[in-house]
Amino acid sequence: MKALHPKQTELLEILKSNISDPLTMEELADRLNVSGKSVVFHHIKQLEKKGFLKRNPANPRDYIILKDPERNVIYLKMYGMAKCGPEGTILDGEPTRIVPVDPSMIYFPACKGFMVEAKGDSMENLIAPHDWLIGEQNHPPKNKDVVVCVNNGEVMVKRFTQDGENVILQSENPRYNPIVADKTAFRVEGIVRSIIKRNVSC
Repeated sequence: MKALHPKQTELLEILKSNISDPLTMEELADRLNVSGKSVVFHHIKQLEKKGFLKRNPANPRDYIILKDPERNVIYLKMYGMAKCGPEGTILDGEPTRIVPVDPSMIYFPACKGFMVEAKGDSMENLIAPHDWLIGEQNHPPKNKDVVVCVNNGEVMVKRFTQDGENVILQSENPRYNPIVADKTAFRVEGIVRSIIKRNVSC
């Protein structure tokens, strides 16, 4: 692992602490007690180059911490709940929390990772209510992949099957019928790559 300049270590801690409400360059410069935004930008670029940080090119204040020098974790953004049955809710547009994850659970580029919490019982035997799902964005699904998807404005977790021109969304629980995706209002948000089992009583 490439060594970090003391200011880069300090900056990384500030970024970790404020990932849910990112600071401006001016605020970061003030926190670091450095002369200006150019110094902050230099250290941010170094953190990216050394593999600690990944920024969204379209929104530099949107970033993921890829490595933590203090803990062997990767930080992923959690986006609310995804429906696995009749009581699910719509995926939130903004992250609801930041979750530290063991890197062994991420076998794809961490910058493509996201998380959702499952709700409902349609995927039982594989996914239980309140399980945390780690998904990979921007990867075309194959038949039988479990996906986080949006169908008619509703976020859900289902098993994906391409049947000719139709996409069939299947549940693991036999009590639920397959769903034929709406061709005009369907998209895959990501493929479920890992499941964090959680025993939560509500």
